[in-house]
Amino acid sequence: GKDVSPQVIRDCRGGDITLPRDPSKVIRVADNPELNDLIGKTIITTDGTTLLGADDKAGLAVIMEAARILTENPQIPHGPVRVVFTCDEEIGFGVKHLEPAQIGAVVAYTLDGAGAGEIEDETFSADAATVTITGVNIHPSIGKGRMVNAVRLAAMFVDRLPQRTLSPETTDGRSGFLHPLTIEGGTGEVKIGFLLRDFDTAQLAVQAELLREIGRQVEREFPAARVKVETRKQYRNMKDGIARLPEAITHAAEAVRRAGLSPKHKIIRGGTDGAMLTEKGLPTPNLSTGEHNPHSPLEWT
Repeated sequence: GKDVSPQVIRDCRGGDITLPRDPSKVIRVADNPELNDLIGKTIITTDGTTLLGADDKAGLAVIMEAARILTENPQIPHGPVRVVFTCDEEIGFGVKHLEPAQIGAVVAYTLDGAGAGEIEDETFSADAATVTITGVNIHPSIGKGRMVNAVRLAAMFVDRLPQRTLSPETTDGRSGFLHPLTIEGGTGEVKIGFLLRDFDTAQLAVQAELLREIGRQVEREFPAARVKVETRKQYRNMKDGIARLPEAITHAAEAVRRAGLSPKHKIIRGGTDGAMLTEKGLPTPNLSTGEHNPHSPLEWT
């Protein structure tokens, strides 16, 4: 009615909500069809200019609420419960200094998942790679025939990556990717950071070899240049470890059903602290916490 304008709408309490002027900052049903199932529910998001942090504040909220309910209702039967908070989960170091023996549990669950009722027992295997391209830096006024610009070589390097088969922009499901994540440096030297991801761990070595082959191509075309590829292990697919304790999944599925939801078994195109805990011997599947569009200004829960 008269209270509605292109920029301001009225919420149910009579206050004004200012809508972003930039259409790209609007969460649209066309891109988020799950909103159709949430009419009447509360949606938490930002104004579209910054991250919400639902990944993983939502997980913290779930853990604290569960702890509150169990503490205030001792009549609820349950075995010993351990609560663990970690930091640096996004860069794969959340449980670097945490051992299963310190937790003292038979099974663990990370609270770091999308949607509702989802149970995830498989992740990417992951490595990181750094490609260092060394050129020849000299004043551009006398650069003819002498300068080898590492910035141009870096652009050439990235352009030679398979765009249609190995980029996150063009893959989904069980397809892995090789993702140029960061770039820094100047004419003399550039470092490019890559994420290597695949559900088949052996494919990480194939991706690393592809980086080395592109590096050799650059060196052949520019003999004065040098390209070094270094990789480091991040985490591994947790499927094999969880398979040793299938009850971790069957019990979680029953819990989802008792909560009035239908369990949905999913895979993670990423990783969690659970992948590293599972590798250490503590099976740790992942459970939903209502996250959507993680790591995006359009993140919501």
